[in-house]
Amino acid sequence: MIKITKHVDYGIVLLSCFASKEGDAIFNARDLAGMTRLPLPMVSKILKVLARNGFLESQRGVKGGYFLTRDVGEISVLDVIQALDGPVFITQCADHRGEECAIECHCPVSGRWRKINDAIVSAMRGITLQDMIQTKAPQPIGFQAPTPAIGQEGLPKQRDLQSSRP
Repeated sequence: MIKITKHVDYGIVLLSCFASKEGDAIFNARDLAGMTRLPLPMVSKILKVLARNGFLESQRGVKGGYFLTRDVGEISVLDVIQALDGPVFITQCADHRGEECAIECHCPVSGRWRKINDAIVSAMRGITLQDMIQTKAPQPIGFQAPTPAIGQEGLPKQRDLQSSRP
């Protein structure tokens, strides 16, 4: 099963709190944990990683906390995944960093996983934090439409087949 980790899931949730507020919203870890009902230690840890990776900046003081440093339309889901979990590879042979699979030279599907991995990465790169917080249903991206069923446009209808008989 391909699964997004809790860190990424919670990171998107936390960033969406910032993104859904107008202006320069500042939140501390305790407030965010209360708003999202996520465990405070995990919220604190994720906020620190997001700040270290340039998504958030911290402000000290009584009214301190974290605030977004980038526009929500510029932060992709892939950016958040890579910041919290590292590069996205669905299999070892999809890893472009040069680590070779022990059976790659004998594998009949070697290289095909890279194509699938690239499609997944491209889809995640195309979805922004702004897209994640929108209330309207998202439009499908990067996938081919299914082939029409018999009787739909482009394929002969049953009555057309009957009328062509001698």
